[in-house]
Amino acid sequence: MSVLVVTGTGTEVGKTVVTAALAAVTAAGGWSVAALKPAQTGVAPGEPGDVHEVVRLAGDTVTGVELARFPDPLAPATAARRAGVSPVRPTEVAEAAAKLSAAHDVVLVEGAGGLLVRFDDEGSTLADVAALLRCRVLLVAQAGLGTLNTTALTAEALKARDVPCAGVVVGSWPHEPGLAEVCNLTDLPEAAGAPLLGVLPEGAGRMTPEAFRGAAPGWLAPELGGVWDAAGFVARQRG
Repeated sequence: MSVLVVTGTGTEVGKTVVTAALAAVTAAGGWSVAALKPAQTGVAPGEPGDVHEVVRLAGDTVTGVELARFPDPLAPATAARRAGVSPVRPTEVAEAAAKLSAAHDVVLVEGAGGLLVRFDDEGSTLADVAALLRCRVLLVAQAGLGTLNTTALTAEALKARDVPCAGVVVGSWPHEPGLAEVCNLTDLPEAAGAPLLGVLPEGAGRMTPEAFRGAAPGWLAPELGGVWDAAGFVARQRG
């Protein structure tokens, strides 16, 4: 897992908090970690962005790097065009990740929005970054209704580009899950064509950094450095 791309089935699915949990668990294991955000949108100069949040939650031993920032809360290509500045290119992201990988054990690359959100007007996406890096992609999905379709579409897009999906993580598990959420625990791996590798509780990002770091291993499977047991979790949710 020297370089791992973290994408979502859409916006506001928990990518940043999942990235922070990955960083926290990896750093606690004694590995050096870097979090790379290719394009931050919707954040004004000087305001904390996703990288700041990852470092805040995971700890300041994590190296945070942001390549570009655009003020409008839009797709990176559109936001760059409106700002009148050059967009971020996949080659730039891959080069930055490779440079960080030379100095760190693990590099986490967090995308903006979903997998096929455009970085530039040529249609480049996070999938192109993953293909250049020849790395796996971790998919962060929602828990409830609609998640199976978006998960399957994202998985198909990865497969069409010969980019392996490392697994799927539920970014926000509700305190009181309904029938759809519980059933999706079984159906999500099938939709993704990859294992369920973790579930983060709703509100995890609002925990204190100390509590977050202490709890993070219990949210992620051993494949991601944690101790979370998928079969046990599913069994408990089914009651």
